[in-house]
Amino acid sequence: MCGAVRFSARDVPDTFGACHCEMCRRWTGSALLGITVPVASVEWQGEAHIRTLQSSDWAERAWCQRCGTGLYYHVTLDGPMSANYEIPVGLLDDLSGLEMDSEIYIDHKPHAYAYAGERLRMTRKQILEKIGIEGAP
Repeated sequence: MCGAVRFSARDVPDTFGACHCEMCRRWTGSALLGITVPVASVEWQGEAHIRTLQSSDWAERAWCQRCGTGLYYHVTLDGPMSANYEIPVGLLDDLSGLEMDSEIYIDHKPHAYAYAGERLRMTRKQILEKIGIEGAP
């Protein structure tokens, strides 16, 4: 919002997903609508203004220290998912052509709303298993 942090990204897909976990809902005020972008494809400007919080045993969240804008969610646990950022779609300059292709933590979604259309829907347990969390409840 304030412009203190900016980024450019290559290899940006034309699909995004929604996360309904409790932390994403608290962080965004609703579901996180995020686009998966390889860490190696993102160049940050204003990095001195980026703050991070290890928000779980396996992931961190980042924001701009000046205005509070959420910048990304990042899995920090070793594995293939740590190679990506989940960047809120609202940070992109051009949203044309983007399509929602997945919803995760679907078993934690509030009943008050639902996104239209068919797409991949995964539960908390399925996502934690994909991240590599053993014995996910």
